[in-house]
Amino acid sequence: MSTSLAARETKEFQGRIIDGVDDVTPTVIAAMAQASNVRVREIGEAFVRHMHAFAREVKLTEAEYDIGIDFLNRIGQATNDHHNEGILFADAVGFSTLVCLMNNGNYGATETAAALLGPFWRMNSPRTEAGGSIVRSPTPGAELFVSCQIKDAKGAPIEGVEVDVWQSSPVGLYENQDDTQADMNLRGKFMTDAQGRFGFRSVRPAGYPVPTDGPVGDMLRAQNRHPYRPAHIHFLGFKQGFKTLITQIFVDEDKYLETDAVFGVTRHLVGNYQRHDSGTPPAAGVTAPWYTLEYTFVMEAGEAKLPIPPIK
Repeated sequence: MSTSLAARETKEFQGRIIDGVDDVTPTVIAAMAQASNVRVREIGEAFVRHMHAFAREVKLTEAEYDIGIDFLNRIGQATNDHHNEGILFADAVGFSTLVCLMNNGNYGATETAAALLGPFWRMNSPRTEAGGSIVRSPTPGAELFVSCQIKDAKGAPIEGVEVDVWQSSPVGLYENQDDTQADMNLRGKFMTDAQGRFGFRSVRPAGYPVPTDGPVGDMLRAQNRHPYRPAHIHFLGFKQGFKTLITQIFVDEDKYLETDAVFGVTRHLVGNYQRHDSGTPPAAGVTAPWYTLEYTFVMEAGEAKLPIPPIK
């Protein structure tokens, strides 16, 4: 809606008493059009129009309305320093992936390495030396050696990118979900070298169910959907002058690649986690099988901005 049109509707509907169903939406929009910020007006109007149209389309009953309000309240009540049910809900309805793809890769016209942040990123993961291990407490599982490179859109390596890495354990739990893991286990922060490279040692991640003890779990059960995510490792690349890269690299053999509960898998993000049953391992004391992963990321020029951590 243009500013002039919003102003006209504000004048027309200001102080109006609602006479029926058809009066509700334009009256609300007119009230919200008083916002001085153009973007606030635009988002507010669109939200009201679509939300009201949704209620009309499904002929929402009062009982269903009450269930929906209770669902939203429970999302807030289930969110705390260690769990973000709001982001989990946005993920589970594909909203996070939609917003991510709309804002990366030229509005979906090209492949992008971007992916949803997810609900488990923590801000202050420990700095780790190049090639170092992010295993910080006993974590049984096949060892994994990761070697990555970050380039710009023209193919030149980017030095000095701060790369945050986090993953679940082989039993499918992040350390903040599991009292048996040390704080910051399977999390680390690295810097790319002059060739744009960084690497680390870990264990092969496992797929896992998203938390289902809250309202999102109730939704998945009502829709007869499984709660599983395919195995993956999260990466966040940050450097001034470049758009912050948030992504995940998925295990190529995982059975849930096509049915990810949060719709986060794109073809570009399926990695080659190569299994090795023989040969010389990359480090002493490693027994077969072990795995290697090589991947090249591309960062776009733009604003370097860290997301708001979903948990502390």
